[in-house]
Amino acid sequence: MSSEKAIDKLLNAVLDDDVSDMHFKVGSKPIIRKSGEIVHVEGFATMRVEHIQRLIGEMITDSQAEEFARGDELDLSYSLEDRARFRVNIYHQRGTPAMVMRKIPFEVPDLDDLGLPDIVKKISMEQRGLVLVTGATGTGKSTTIAAMINHINQNRSAHIVTIEDPIEFLHSDINCTICQREVGIDTRDWSTGLRAVFRQDPDVILIGEMRDVESISTALIGAETGHLVLSTLHTTNAMETISRIIDVFPQAQQHLIRLQLGQLIIGIVSQRLLPGIGEDNGRVLAAEVLVQSSTVSACIINPDKTYLLTETMEKSYSQYGMQTFDMALYNLLVDEKIDRETALAAASNPTKLDLKLKGIETASDWRME
Repeated sequence: MSSEKAIDKLLNAVLDDDVSDMHFKVGSKPIIRKSGEIVHVEGFATMRVEHIQRLIGEMITDSQAEEFARGDELDLSYSLEDRARFRVNIYHQRGTPAMVMRKIPFEVPDLDDLGLPDIVKKISMEQRGLVLVTGATGTGKSTTIAAMINHINQNRSAHIVTIEDPIEFLHSDINCTICQREVGIDTRDWSTGLRAVFRQDPDVILIGEMRDVESISTALIGAETGHLVLSTLHTTNAMETISRIIDVFPQAQQHLIRLQLGQLIIGIVSQRLLPGIGEDNGRVLAAEVLVQSSTVSACIINPDKTYLLTETMEKSYSQYGMQTFDMALYNLLVDEKIDRETALAAASNPTKLDLKLKGIETASDWRME
């Protein structure tokens, strides 16, 4: 009789290179996200409550089972031997159990393989300050952060401490020593982990997500006290990122937060994944990149100038390596990695991009040679 777990059999059956997420819920066949599209997997029976309960039961501990029985959602990681790791969210819907599993490759990615501009390497090697990777769910934020940590690990001697929920990519010591702490396992909760991190002699701190005043404040304190702090945020571009951070704080504190951000932000990388063209027809990364400069600092500090951030990025590629989303889209289109329809649909200013493409407006400053 086979000892293979039901969850492992199922994952092996539905998983391939283009699958990023798997959804399991009562009353439906397994669902996958493949090359960005939701697909109902044929050849499987409709899942019943006992099916989902068995799959979940094979992945969780007794204490997690008690939490779930109380109605709590669970975040955890799971490994499928020799194939992949997964970030798992287990929850209830319509009074029945359900879960989503996101694939995390075993191999830590290299920045050169992600399609990010070279300036991201320079940002990663800064000694101190705040670096943010932003984007909607499923745009590769965790992958980019992992690649940045990997770049630091290969090119710098430092102590890196991560606080994650759950741990996603697994890092091995190369030139750095890396301690990865999972909320709920290695530290009781986010608050405890954040308070303790400065007592662990870090040079680089990864806060998996800036989710509230406490985590944002910790990130700012870390950057202000001479650490390089990396984190993620669910925002679509640099301007929204700045506004979101400031708006978390009471009105009376917002001027001080602007001053801190203006001094501490080293870079903001905002991402979107778009359908590509070509033989593999996979997804292509488009990234907006904001880099610290005196003009950027002034735009962040002065609320009347914050709207100028996009214009500043447009004019600052040659000197600082900045680029807007539309600049990234223009270059992906010129390089025949995406089609015109995709570019215009994703553009922040489709009219302006269209004029650039038609040659009505000069695009020489947009072309990344």
